[in-house]
Amino acid sequence: MRKKIKLILFGIFLFTLNLSAQHSFELFSPDNRLRIQVEIGNNLFFSLFCNEHLIFKNNRIELALKNKTLGLNSYVRKVKKENIHRVLKPVFPLKFSTIIDEYNSLRISFKDNFSLEFRAYDDGLAYRFITDMPDSVDVLNEQLQIKFACDYKLHLQIPSGFKTAYEEAYTHLDSNEWGRMGKFSTLPVLIETPYSRVLISESNVADYPCMFLQGVSYGLSSAFPKLPVEFGDDGDRSLKILKEADCIARTVGRRDYPWRYFIVAKDDKTLLKTSMPYKLAEESQIRDVSWIKPGQVSWEWWNGCAPYGKDVNFSTGCNTETYQYYIDFASMFNIPYIILDEGWSQKTTNPFIPNSELDIHRLIHYGQGKNVGIILWLTWLTVEKHMDLFKTYSEWGVKGIKIDFMDRSDQCMMNFYEKVAKEAAKYKLFVDFHGAITPKGLEYKYPNILSYEGVRGLEQMGGCKPDNTIYLPFIRNIAGAMDFTPGAMINMQPGVYCSNRPNSAGMGTRAYSMALFTIFESGLQMLCDNPTLYYMNEECTEFITKVPVTWDETVPLVAILGEGVIIAKRKGDKWYIGGITNGNEKKVIIDFNFLQTGKQYKMISYEDGPNASRQAMDYRKKVQVVTSKTKYEVSMAPNGGWTAVLELD
Repeated sequence: MRKKIKLILFGIFLFTLNLSAQHSFELFSPDNRLRIQVEIGNNLFFSLFCNEHLIFKNNRIELALKNKTLGLNSYVRKVKKENIHRVLKPVFPLKFSTIIDEYNSLRISFKDNFSLEFRAYDDGLAYRFITDMPDSVDVLNEQLQIKFACDYKLHLQIPSGFKTAYEEAYTHLDSNEWGRMGKFSTLPVLIETPYSRVLISESNVADYPCMFLQGVSYGLSSAFPKLPVEFGDDGDRSLKILKEADCIARTVGRRDYPWRYFIVAKDDKTLLKTSMPYKLAEESQIRDVSWIKPGQVSWEWWNGCAPYGKDVNFSTGCNTETYQYYIDFASMFNIPYIILDEGWSQKTTNPFIPNSELDIHRLIHYGQGKNVGIILWLTWLTVEKHMDLFKTYSEWGVKGIKIDFMDRSDQCMMNFYEKVAKEAAKYKLFVDFHGAITPKGLEYKYPNILSYEGVRGLEQMGGCKPDNTIYLPFIRNIAGAMDFTPGAMINMQPGVYCSNRPNSAGMGTRAYSMALFTIFESGLQMLCDNPTLYYMNEECTEFITKVPVTWDETVPLVAILGEGVIIAKRKGDKWYIGGITNGNEKKVIIDFNFLQTGKQYKMISYEDGPNASRQAMDYRKKVQVVTSKTKYEVSMAPNGGWTAVLELD
C-alpha cells in the first residue's frame, strides 16, 4: 500500500514537473507569412519569424507584482486557440470606413491566476497579460526584452526623461549604436529589418503607465515611469513629483493589461495601410455619437491672433471683435470651429472668467448664428482642479476643449486622460489633447477624443523641418490621430527660414503645406494661419478647407521611408491625393488604376512652381481629365509637395 502511494505521488510529481517544463506553442498569421513561437519554461519567451526569417529571438516577457512574478516558473493550466474573422466599422474612420479584422489567437492560462494572449494578424502581432486576482495589486515592473536577430536600423524619439510631450525630432541610427547609448525612446518605434518594417507601440493603456523602450546590448528593453504619490507646486501648468512609489502601477487584480503590438509590414506602402491600433481597441463607450462632429478648425495662437487689412478696423488680440472676425472667416469657408487658445481667460488658473476684453457668451451666440462652434484652451492642471467646468461649458454652448501641457505618462496622468474623456462625453464635449502622449487606444473607447498632439508639428516653427516631417506618416500617424497644425501660407525653404509671430512661417513649399491636409490623419484638423493670408490666397484656401478629416479608403501610391510619400484617399465619390518629399527633388510616376474603370475624372492639382526650390510660395494650379488608365508624372521640388482633388466628370 505504501509503495502504491509512493507511485501515485511520484506520478503527480511527474505531471507537475511536466507542466512547469518546457512548452512550445506556435501561432501563424492567417496568410502564414508570420510565425510566433512561444516558449515556456523557467521564463516566458516569444520569437517572431517573417517568411521564416528570424526577426526577434527569445523576447522575454513577465509581469512583476509585489508578491509574485508572472512569467517566472509558471505552470500552464489551459491553452486555447481561435480563428477570428469580423467586419469593423470605425466611428470616425481615419483610413477606412470598413475594416476586416482577421487574426489567429493563442491564449495560455497559467496556474497563478493569469493568462497570456497572443494575436497574429497578416500585418503583425500583439500580446497582453490578463490577470484574475480578487484584490488590488502593485505592479513593480513589466518586462519586455526585444532581442534582435542582427543589427537593424532604428527610427525613434529620444526624450531627456519620462517628462516629455513626445515632440522630439526623430533619431536614425543602427541598433548597435543605440544599445551603447543606454537611453530610452518613446513609442512608437520603427525598425528596418532586411525583411520588413516593424513598428512597435501599445494600445489600451488604461489605469497604467506608458511604456518606453531602452537601448541595451541585445536590442530593446521596456522602461516605465514610477507611480507618483506626492506632488508640489510648479507654476500654472505643471506639478513637481516629490515622491514616487516603488511600483509603476496600483491597479485592480481582475483586468486586461495593455496590448504590446508589433506591426510587421512587408514594405512602406503596406505600413501606411495598417489599422492594427483600431483592431486592438475597446469598443466605444459612447452609445450616441451623433453629437461628435470631426472637422477643421481655425486656430489663432500660431499666427499671433493678428488679422489685418482694410476690413480690420479694430485693435486685434484676444478680444471679442477679433474672434468674431475668425468666426466670419470660418463661416465663409464652412470651417466648423474656431479655437480660443491661451489668452482668452483672465487667468490660466481660472477657467470661468474671460479676460476683460472678451464677451464669451456673446461670442458663442455669434458663432451659433454662423454655424461655427467654439473650442476653449485650458491647462491640464486647471482642468484637474475644476472638473465642474465640463458642465458649465456645456451650459454655455461650448463644443470642445483643447487641454495642454500634460507632459507625463505615468499612471496618474493616464487616469487623468480617461477621466477627462469620460466627463467630457457626459456633457457632450469633445477633446483635443496637446502637450500629450501619442495615441494609446483611448480615442476609440471615447471617440469624443478627436486628436492628440504628441508630435513635432508646425508649432515648433524652425524646429519643424521637412526632413523630420517626412517620417510622420510612417511612424507617428500609424499610432493614431495627430494634431500637426498644418496650413502655413508663408512658406520658406529651410536654408532661408525665419519666422516670428505674428508673421509665422512654415518650412516647405506651398504645395507641400497644402498636401499635409490629405496626408495627415486627425479628427480635428487645424488651419494654423491668419485669416488675412487665407483671404489673400483664396484658391489655396478653397482647396484645403474642402479636404475631409474622415475617409472611406486609403491607397498609398508612393512610399519611400524618409524620402517621399504620395497617398490617395477617398471620401464618397471624390478622391484627394497628397504628396510630400524631403530635401531632395523628386520625380515619380503615379498610376491612377485605383479609379473606377470606364469613368472620367476632373482633376484639379496644385504643384510646385519652377522656382519653388528658391521661392517656396511658387506653385501652379492645373485642371485636366484623368481615367483609371492615366499614368501621371509628379514633380516635387526639394521640401516640396503635390496635391489634387478628383471628382467624376
